[in-house]
Amino acid sequence: MDDGDDRHGRRRNHGVSRLPESDPCRRRSTSFANSWTAPVPLPPIAALIGFTLTTVSPGEAVIELATSRQHANPMGALHGGVLCDIADAAMGIAYASTLAEGETFATIELKINFLKPVWNAKLRAFGRLVKRGKTMGFVECDITDDQESRVARASSTCMTLHGEQAHGR
Repeated sequence: MDDGDDRHGRRRNHGVSRLPESDPCRRRSTSFANSWTAPVPLPPIAALIGFTLTTVSPGEAVIELATSRQHANPMGALHGGVLCDIADAAMGIAYASTLAEGETFATIELKINFLKPVWNAKLRAFGRLVKRGKTMGFVECDITDDQESRVARASSTCMTLHGEQAHGR
């Protein structure tokens, strides 16, 4: 392990652990409650849209998506809902990475600002926890293109569910 590795031997990238290509979590989410080793599948929307989870650490997550014509709106640019989906996934995984055993969460508000149009690009959604309390939390996400130019910024409020509220979610 060198200065660029985390305690699990994974390379660090801007303070976020970069999952190696061979890591089964590279295309799968993880069960975050006290464990980084029990992968569970990403939600079906990930396969439908085509995004992957590439990086995760406590309070942070990166989602990537290569856009194409299938993601276009009627004017030919990337549909704003696709940006919402990848931002929501990055923010949700970032928030979920902070949950304790027996906790889950619900997104209760999501806001996005579209900063420039996108046609075909490789996008990266960087989700990060801003503030977490016992019940409520706030997360943000910057989406950049392959030129590292910001195309959108999103924020979300999440409610942590405990005990009976968390049961079955």
